[in-house]
Amino acid sequence: MSDSEKKQEKPTRTDSNSSSSDEEEGKDHTMDVIRRFFANTLNLGGSTDAKADLKVEKVIPDLSFEGFAEHWREHGFRKIVTMVGAGISTSAGIPDFRSPGSGLYSNLKKYKLPHPTAIFDLDYFEKNPAPFFALAKELYPGSFIPTPAHYFVRLLHDKGVLQRHYTQNIDTLDRLTGLPEDKIIEAHGSFHTNHCIKCRQEYDMAWMKAEIFADRLPKCKKCKGVVKPDIVFFGENLPQRFYTSPDEDFQDCDLLIIMGTSLEVQPFASLVQRPGPRCLRLLINRDAVGQASFVPWMDPHERSLLFNKPNNTRDVAYLGECDAGVLALAKALGWEDELQQLISSEKEKLKAGQKSERGEEKKENTDSDPVEKASGSEAKKDASL
Repeated sequence: MSDSEKKQEKPTRTDSNSSSSDEEEGKDHTMDVIRRFFANTLNLGGSTDAKADLKVEKVIPDLSFEGFAEHWREHGFRKIVTMVGAGISTSAGIPDFRSPGSGLYSNLKKYKLPHPTAIFDLDYFEKNPAPFFALAKELYPGSFIPTPAHYFVRLLHDKGVLQRHYTQNIDTLDRLTGLPEDKIIEAHGSFHTNHCIKCRQEYDMAWMKAEIFADRLPKCKKCKGVVKPDIVFFGENLPQRFYTSPDEDFQDCDLLIIMGTSLEVQPFASLVQRPGPRCLRLLINRDAVGQASFVPWMDPHERSLLFNKPNNTRDVAYLGECDAGVLALAKALGWEDELQQLISSEKEKLKAGQKSERGEEKKENTDSDPVEKASGSEAKKDASL
């Protein structure tokens, strides 16, 4: 075969084919750039890490709740991370945010806000802080008792398997269980500390509580600015620990427990994407959440929860109330009595502390006890066993 014949055998690309191919490559490149932008700058759509491409078999043979509990009994877990939302506190009497009719946002009409979320808007707070402090008096820590779901997390710590507890809640009920501060990351802040919004002078929880229950607008003694609890409002950054701790916490995490959260609020919801592919993820929640990315093309590696789907390799779900879920799990693990004892003993400590606190307040103010008026002992919410 001559050289000229060989040349004729080689397929040639027309200008139109070349143009079409270039367009396709350009589209793929553009889409990849967009995905990386959202993943890296907004923490959306999963990781671009090479681990995302790993194909894995089922982490455990049976991904039902019963199969998961059996695996835990037989093999245990070494490094557990928990992430929770308002759903673990509703049985204590604290409303969640989004439930129609009963949620916090559905019951704020009396404050005459321009929109429900304005009560946690920094710009609105600076102009009109009164509605927030009126709500704070209703929801203030000390008027509620931790739930079995809270105490289950404390039990994990007592057993030496809790790496970290991430919470969206501002109610400090996690602290009231006796869980050490270094184990807790309050992603949206809490009432535990307070700062002047002008000069940043710090005030403790006792001072803020006294101001709120005396119906005084908390004012800084130094500059007369308004003092705000360190709750993350819209327009504020999350605590630094939320960004620095996950790298360590999820490095060897073998179980992530997700409870009482809608998985709708970023960047908190992105924590479900942090564990490696061999880490089991357990959802205990009233609703089936986290099952699909809100914009599918942002998540090409399918980092959403896959329970009840054919391609599920590691996700387990208990759909029901959080307290019922942890009680069912404690029973399956043989921890039922331990959890009951922990709840009973810690309840007694809390009641004794509250009684002592009320006695001290009565000595300081013989006229009346504003805390008891607001939440008297008979009205205290008790969601324990």
